[in-house]
Amino acid sequence: MKRERATEMLHEMLDNLDVGSRPLDLVDEVYVFGSYARGALQPGDLDVAVVHRTDTEFTEHVVGALMYGRDPMAGMKRALKGSKRGFQFQFNQNDRLPEGSEPQLLWKRGDARATAEERLQAMKADPAAGRAPRDAMIEQFDGLDRWIPLPIRVRLVELLDTGAIEISRIALTAADPTDPAAVAALGRRWKTDSPLHRAAAAAVRYTEDSGMSPPSVWVQGQPLDHRRDQYGADALWINLGWYHFDQLVFRLREGAQSLEVVRPTRTQPLHALHITVRNIAALPPS
Repeated sequence: MKRERATEMLHEMLDNLDVGSRPLDLVDEVYVFGSYARGALQPGDLDVAVVHRTDTEFTEHVVGALMYGRDPMAGMKRALKGSKRGFQFQFNQNDRLPEGSEPQLLWKRGDARATAEERLQAMKADPAAGRAPRDAMIEQFDGLDRWIPLPIRVRLVELLDTGAIEISRIALTAADPTDPAAVAALGRRWKTDSPLHRAAAAAVRYTEDSGMSPPSVWVQGQPLDHRRDQYGADALWINLGWYHFDQLVFRLREGAQSLEVVRPTRTQPLHALHITVRNIAALPPS
């Protein structure tokens, strides 16, 4: 998009922040980074980092959204941007942005609107600043990167570059497992029309069709078969929407492998990243 259009969108976001309707009353700071912050005349997407608090109501909303496979931050995104497209948001992830991102403060709770406007005007256009390359991108992420948070992409690429892991991309078939016990176990956790049920069923079916046969399979943090709930060696962790991604290195060190279903959805194609250990000595401390 043109820089002028991006600037107009940021002005509208400041209007929304000034109103401060729920859940924007939880937002404390907003930063801009990426191509726009560097001065690009054609910045592409607007990269915005948001620092916010949580309360009981917000936490309950997040938990409910995750249970049904929805984006837990969708409400805050809509409140910030309205119906506009072209934003890429990061929430409470400033310490995990790629090196060199240099997020620039745009808005801070308690500041006058004029102060935010001055900060925005200080982000000057620079004809020499082209669009930033897509951060932390590899072939396996193509077409999926909008559903893989930037800090997660950065972490996976770091592990890949050091030779610690292998990443395979898999197109899952939307089908139930053949094992009746697995079908029953998933049915006890989710309704059959839940996107999480569809994603979990497809992932478990993949393990059957590919002949993986790990000693135990864990789905979204729980063993698929409580009779085979061995934690660690050669276990397979099926995670939906990056559930407990912060435990990935620990699990890999224990000898497990991970099947990450990128975007649980009721109707759209299902894709997964199969993450395995290539060199355990190259894994960082968990």
